[in-house]
Amino acid sequence: MLATLDPIAQALQLAQSAKNLTSPNPRVGCVLISAQGQIIGQGHTQAAGGPHAEGMAIRDAAAKGHSTQGATAYVTLEPCSHLGRTGPCCDALIKAGIRRVVASLPDPNPLVAGQGFERLRDAGIDVELGPGGEASRELNIGFFSRMLRKTPWVRMKIAASLDGKTALPDGHSQWITGVEARTDGHAWRARSCAVLTGIGTVLQDQPRLDVRLVETPRQPHLVIVDSQLETPLDAPLFIANRQVWIYGAVPNSDKQTALEARGAQVRILAGPVSPGKAHPKVDLAAMMRDLAKREINELHVEAGEKLNGSLVSEGLVDEFLLYYAPKLIGQGLGMAGFGPLAQLKDAIRLEFQSIDRCGLDLRVLARVAGRDRF
Repeated sequence: MLATLDPIAQALQLAQSAKNLTSPNPRVGCVLISAQGQIIGQGHTQAAGGPHAEGMAIRDAAAKGHSTQGATAYVTLEPCSHLGRTGPCCDALIKAGIRRVVASLPDPNPLVAGQGFERLRDAGIDVELGPGGEASRELNIGFFSRMLRKTPWVRMKIAASLDGKTALPDGHSQWITGVEARTDGHAWRARSCAVLTGIGTVLQDQPRLDVRLVETPRQPHLVIVDSQLETPLDAPLFIANRQVWIYGAVPNSDKQTALEARGAQVRILAGPVSPGKAHPKVDLAAMMRDLAKREINELHVEAGEKLNGSLVSEGLVDEFLLYYAPKLIGQGLGMAGFGPLAQLKDAIRLEFQSIDRCGLDLRVLARVAGRDRF
């Protein structure tokens, strides 16, 4: 059939449809167009270890009986040139007889980073940087963060009343927002590589912190900040089909052995002991670097006021996913306990990305100003 949309726009749609699937790989789409302007194949990157977008598009063309000789490949990210879980996409395109590749932007992975384009050109294939770069980068902002900053993209989700309270003084918070907002929150969980929470939330709420309200092909991993390894061995969070990573600060070999027997991975990353405190806290910045080494692109935070405040004050949060209910609670727990600030000019400046309705509630996506410029 003839292409009805711009091929890169179609490739971006394919990439978008794979946002819950490809972790830790980037979300990539590919459309193959014949010399006559026909769409002969299309596809997106599959789950880790499966084919990439280019391979899926070539398979699609073959399944439909189309020759790929002389075709143009429109792809939302530079084709890879290294042997990872799969073979290099460059080799697949060369073997398929593609004559031209239009890519939205270069791959930030140091193992690729222009080498894919070079190998294609060396094989006589015309290579162009096309449109869609901003959209492709935004869709893969966690992948770009991990490759360029060596830390995940950290998104903090908070559900609050209109006066900024996340729970009653006793910690009760179910439910401030409505089912539509909670369902939307699960959709954001589903796209993340891992969900992070603190031991206070684990003990107070006994959460599972998995994806239940939307369909998902995989469960994100779970990260727990637990300085003294207090996570109960019978906690509901120990579910199948995901990794549980616990970061502590105070060694406890017996508890660590017991937690690892439950399937968790425990790592002690102690920071300095704060004045007036008996025990060190987890070194949160070191934890972020470690999570990047574990191939975490997007980290979705659902924690309490205390841990939220520590993450914010240490400059580790990139973006806020805020759900506001049309309610006033008055006294209660806040969104993030940090400060006090000496001057208003020291306030953390945010940039609104979107403001939308979720049922009766309001969803605000706000990014720390300048944080995405890397």
